[in-house]
Amino acid sequence: MIPRSVFERYRKLKDSINRYRRLYHVHDKEEISQEALDSLKRELSDIERAYPEIVAKDSPTQRIAGQPLPGFKKVQHTIPQWSLNDAFTEDDVREFDVRVRRFLSPMFKNPQPSYMNELKIDGLKVVLTYKNGMLETAATRGDGVVGEDVTHNVRTIESVPLALSRAIDCVVEGEIWLGRAELLRINIERSKAGEQPFANPRNAAAGSIRQLDPKVAASRKLDTFIYELANTSEKFPDDQIGELNYLRELGFKVNPHFKVATDIKGIIAFWNEWKEKGRRQDYWVDGVVVKVSEREYEEKLGYTGKGPRFAIALKFPAEQVTTTVEDIVLQVGRTGVLTPVAHLKPVSVAGTVVSRATLHNEDEIHRLDVRLGDTVVLQKAGDVIPDIVKVLADLRTGKEKKYVWPKKVAGCGGDGSIERIAGTSAWRCVNRDSTELAKRRLRHFASRGAFNIEGLGKEISSLLVDSGLVSTFDDLFTLTEGDLLSLEGFAEISAKKLIANIKRARRVEFSRFLYGISIDHVGEETARLLSLNFKTLSKLRSAPLERIVAIKGIGEVVAMSAYEWFRRKEKIAILERLIQYLTVIPDEAPQGAAFSGKTFVLTGTLAGMSRGDAEKRILALGGKTSSSVSKKTSYVVAGESAGSKLDVARELGVQVLSEVEFVRMLG
Repeated sequence: MIPRSVFERYRKLKDSINRYRRLYHVHDKEEISQEALDSLKRELSDIERAYPEIVAKDSPTQRIAGQPLPGFKKVQHTIPQWSLNDAFTEDDVREFDVRVRRFLSPMFKNPQPSYMNELKIDGLKVVLTYKNGMLETAATRGDGVVGEDVTHNVRTIESVPLALSRAIDCVVEGEIWLGRAELLRINIERSKAGEQPFANPRNAAAGSIRQLDPKVAASRKLDTFIYELANTSEKFPDDQIGELNYLRELGFKVNPHFKVATDIKGIIAFWNEWKEKGRRQDYWVDGVVVKVSEREYEEKLGYTGKGPRFAIALKFPAEQVTTTVEDIVLQVGRTGVLTPVAHLKPVSVAGTVVSRATLHNEDEIHRLDVRLGDTVVLQKAGDVIPDIVKVLADLRTGKEKKYVWPKKVAGCGGDGSIERIAGTSAWRCVNRDSTELAKRRLRHFASRGAFNIEGLGKEISSLLVDSGLVSTFDDLFTLTEGDLLSLEGFAEISAKKLIANIKRARRVEFSRFLYGISIDHVGEETARLLSLNFKTLSKLRSAPLERIVAIKGIGEVVAMSAYEWFRRKEKIAILERLIQYLTVIPDEAPQGAAFSGKTFVLTGTLAGMSRGDAEKRILALGGKTSSSVSKKTSYVVAGESAGSKLDVARELGVQVLSEVEFVRMLG
């Protein structure tokens, strides 16, 4: 016999804990602290230990119950589980709308369907069956007819109600998902244990749900969004808004981001909005599900052999695609370093058409074993340029050809000889004073990040070098309008304009100067670090190697390159001539600058400015930029297609700024 007072206390504890759980895990509201909630759970557990017969099926203690299972039982779905047809473009959506209206026209006079837009979560589909308001089974989709019984693991998910708010029978469908930060934590643990990390969130969710021991699933902080009412013993809602509200009333967690559109323009606007916003969520979003909103229309539209006529999955542009390698070409850089570039069959990835991808160096070609004619996996994610990540060797026909690294490269000038740089995987031209490299260096010297000489692009740089007017940087500042008028394509106005732009470039910030003179391995960020640490050219020229190596953010290879550049006779001669024409000014941040002491990491693509411009604005306001996220990072600026840096920021608790927030900080 259980005393009535104990029974009443137990019932109130159970109902209160379940209500607090639902508020916290479903509605993101915290009425009491987690410590206080734990205290209530301990009291509940104490009662259950004292009176084992009191334990209810929907008790919070029953989320993790029983011993590991020997295997999974099969479950016959009472409602068939269909797959959605995919759409990828605006035209695909228009065709879907035409099909819907054409099908409805014989049954309805001038049908005017509206469309519910919901986020397509990249997780594992789950089908939940409730009898008399209590969770009876949870099953995977399987083949759509038969799934696996995973009730013991799904019970551990806090956002899944064990008991509904009403004692009804129903079947609902949704997605089990794993957060970005949680996936990162799990993968770190798996790597430490020598296990293979999960490749993506869907694999992680599936792997967690298919654990035979529910304690493993419980430790992984899985979550759900329920989006479909497949069956109910009550009256069905009249439309999709009503259905989502109905699911909420029953106690399910529903994704808050949805919108009804009355036309195609509204669907596309929602799709475009979430291409970028979806990457900022803790869960993965890989598209938008578009459903006919009206229940009456939905029932008449029904299903085809494959899936529903009333809904489609409008996918986001792929970040990984396959294509074929048509050629591999060596690209000569401004410092003579050679970069192998794969010429690809054009393919759309992450919303842009790509026909080139860097292979980085000879070692990378060998590591991938990439051959001409190979089918490859191309990736463009976050702030990463198109990159070949895998060769699909099983698709080879035998006609593919291995790439043979040449002994000579025409773009190097002279006899075209090349050499491997000692201690690295890079190759470069032996003759680094060739005409071709002189053109590249001049173009770089005049580029926006360096001396910023407007009008001195690829064609004009080639013309000046080929004519013999410019062979080294200092020659540029000896040019006159008359010199230019002798060249094909120049008129008086264009000649005068270019000379004026060259004169303006005589006053240059120290960091731009260092970047412009083409020191091996010295990019814009390194040039800025050198300028801030040495202030003047004379101090940098006389600095010992140890002093340069000691600068945080500059490695030994880069430091050695800068140190040796200022000690090579031919570079010293050019430098002495060049500085006669220039006023090199320090580019220190002003005192009391807004970003003083702050470190920024940029990831993804910014819509309103280039990466270089953003970095310059940060530096101008006294801040620093870094290529990696750490606990010392002040802010991560997340643009479109933000990559793994965003996950690391969330894991470390670093503040993430959207582009709009970043621009506001810039003022």
